Amino acid sequence: MAHQSTLEFSVSGRGTRDITSAVAKVVEESGIQCGIAHVFVQHTSCSLTITENADPDVRRDLETVISRLAPDGDPAYRHDLEGPDDMAAHARSVLTDTSLTVPVGAGRLLLGTWQGIFLWEHRAAPQRRKVVVTVLGV
Repeated sequence: MAHQSTLEFSVSGRGTRDITSAVAKVVEESGIQCGIAHVFVQHTSCSLTITENADPDVRRDLETVISRLAPDGDPAYRHDLEGPDDMAAHARSVLTDTSLTVPVGAGRLLLGTWQGIFLWEHRAAPQRRKVVVTVLGV
């Protein structure tokens, strides 16, 4: 059995947005009791991650780490058509991931106590992002 929904999110710019409850609602609506939820973002300058859901300092620190790995405006970048954060956002997306898979049991996401699913925006300006959730199982 399979169920698929596309979610849309507005983000105010660079940073993380907790999308756990929206993904969990898709899983619940699917009626699937045991299987997997595959979550995929349809963009090349943002990503998805599962990380700490209690202390926002974790996500701020992750932003610090990724900005060191892919800084805005690096003079070595050739792709900068949309500004100094353009290539950095693409690199950050590649260094993280555009999809993730979470097990489903008893009709719900089997995340750990302190885990949440986050849309991680890598562009500085506000964006609208689409996330496809596919639930497979029985």
